[in-house]
Amino acid sequence: MCGAIKRRFLLLYGTQQGQAKAIAEEIGQQADQHGFVADIHSLKDVNKFNLEKEKDPVVVVVSTTGTGDPPDEALKFVKKIKNKELTEDHFAHVRYGLLALGDSEYTYFCNGGKIIDQRLQELGAKQFYGTGYADDYIGLEVVVDPWIEGLWVALKKEIALRTDSQEMDTHTRDLTNVDRKPPDVPGNLDLEIQTLNLETSVLSNGSLNQDVQLETSKAAEPSLVHSVSSLSQCSLNVPALSPPFLDVFISDCEEQEVDPSSLYSEHKVFTVPITHAEKLTAEDAKKTTLMLELDISNSDIQLQPGDYFSIICPNPSSEVNELLMKLGLSEKRKISLGIKSDTKKRGASLPSYIPEKCSLQFMLTWCLEIRSVPKKAFLRSLVEHTSDSAEKRRLQELCSKQGSSDYNQFVRDRAIGILDLLAAFPSCKPPLNLLIEHLPKLQARPYSAASSNLFHPGKLRFVFNVVHLSSCSERPVPRKGVCTGWLSELVHPMYYVKSAQLPEGDLTSETMLIPQISIFARPSTSFQLPTDTSAPVIMVGPGTGIAPFIGFLQHRMKLKEVKNGFKFGDTWLFFGCRHHDKDYLFREELSNFVENGVLTCLKVCFSRDSHGNTDELTPRYVQDLLKICSQDIVRILTKENGHLFVCGDAKNMAKDVNEALADILSLELGVDKLEAMKTLAALREHKRYLQDVWS
Repeated sequence: MCGAIKRRFLLLYGTQQGQAKAIAEEIGQQADQHGFVADIHSLKDVNKFNLEKEKDPVVVVVSTTGTGDPPDEALKFVKKIKNKELTEDHFAHVRYGLLALGDSEYTYFCNGGKIIDQRLQELGAKQFYGTGYADDYIGLEVVVDPWIEGLWVALKKEIALRTDSQEMDTHTRDLTNVDRKPPDVPGNLDLEIQTLNLETSVLSNGSLNQDVQLETSKAAEPSLVHSVSSLSQCSLNVPALSPPFLDVFISDCEEQEVDPSSLYSEHKVFTVPITHAEKLTAEDAKKTTLMLELDISNSDIQLQPGDYFSIICPNPSSEVNELLMKLGLSEKRKISLGIKSDTKKRGASLPSYIPEKCSLQFMLTWCLEIRSVPKKAFLRSLVEHTSDSAEKRRLQELCSKQGSSDYNQFVRDRAIGILDLLAAFPSCKPPLNLLIEHLPKLQARPYSAASSNLFHPGKLRFVFNVVHLSSCSERPVPRKGVCTGWLSELVHPMYYVKSAQLPEGDLTSETMLIPQISIFARPSTSFQLPTDTSAPVIMVGPGTGIAPFIGFLQHRMKLKEVKNGFKFGDTWLFFGCRHHDKDYLFREELSNFVENGVLTCLKVCFSRDSHGNTDELTPRYVQDLLKICSQDIVRILTKENGHLFVCGDAKNMAKDVNEALADILSLELGVDKLEAMKTLAALREHKRYLQDVWS
């Protein structure tokens, strides 16, 4: 289309951790090659675009966060289009295509995109291209790549239809729009992996030097740095090179002091002391579980049981220093950023989460997610700064379509970060601006409240496992979770001294400083006790999934004390852990709740304890307990207006519990599995089956 006028389309994205933004930017870069201009905006910038007056095609890329919520950046937009005063033809002039990102480990897969998709159609908008559902569990690119390929065909057809319709009268044009059917999306519904042509090389800026071959022994096992011969010898399709857009100015001047909480200006941040720390598991338990108590009496944080809050945490100082060393930079030097005057990146802007004139140390500690798994566009850029031919070829393979399996296995699934890549590919020497352009913002970490403000006024408790990332060939040094590792180091003297049972008088400010952390509230919209106290409640929470339910029970206990004459429904708790003597969390508290009648029924199982000859009959997991109590569960959910809450691991537990519930409903109601699944869906729709899960 050389010399032709490039047609504009509006490209909107809603991102939580940067993936939707990166995909939108990739679409924007490819647009030029296909004769289009992408007008890119974040959904949070509702004042920079106007769907009410939009005349060009609209493309939306949106992720999902929490338990099926749109990302924070999209909340203002979603609230705007959910205005009940809008008419059903409000967006009748809008033609759009939507790409939803999600993770099938979670029940509400791609729900952020589905919410926007459904609402746009309710307001009269019509698709010119079918919705794509990309699954991070198997690799977003499985759907994203073919969806983007099909987008250009669909856009050209849409533009052609618009051109033709301009020659028709208004009546004919309206009929044409009604009859239009969006083109099929290649492989997006069943997530089929399209066959890729291994013989076709990428041209222009994506072309590869076919003389560059990976010198590897036939006996070498595939790994991060070695590929199988079939991949090392084939032509590759690699992403287009992202145009650099940042200038980085480094000086020895004294940096400005910056408060990390200022990076979250959209939230009301409070710095609060940790007043109590307790290790809930035995020394020989497989996992270390901690409970911390915060003093929030000097803040206006108001959390209900089931709400969660976020903790602002830093990257580990050892990793920051190692990265500075690999980059050949000093921690004390100050940086300032600017936009390259000759950049080809459309809509380039300075990252808002990096303060002006901060130090390198501060930026890498508080601003950038240096542990993030590098996306393929980042790997593609690293190729340009790698001198060794074998290393260059392997990086090309990892970011190529043909190397998707290797990328998933050796990069994504093993949580490989930039430090691991620089260690594995020592000839790779990226400039600082490349890291700033590709590393996402360091996110605050969310935690569920494990206490009731009625039970512990002015206090906030939460529970977590200290995450351990074991070593592997790609990551020779084991690591702890960014936030959980930092918190455990902060409070270790507190629970260490407690376990040593030193006299209270020894805990002076001279021997132990009280640590402080910065937090902000993130109230839940649904994961809360029913307002009708007579409604029975079923809680399923193995491991640290029990945390919000301790708050539920504390709250219910206090309500019973102050609301004499109120009817309170039964409360059931299904809890599971590995060993009775090692990680039975809140054992005494749960026993007290049963004794005083707050907890009607407590069911507990232990997955790793020896069961002797009754091993096959003894329940090991919470889903086994649910099946034993199937009649009671069905009665509570279908006849007594009960509410079911599930909290914990999304990857295994939540799926297994959902499967068990479907089996229970099918058995007890005498219906097939599909009808049972519909019953569960109805419970979700009415906010009576709620999940708070994480991977």
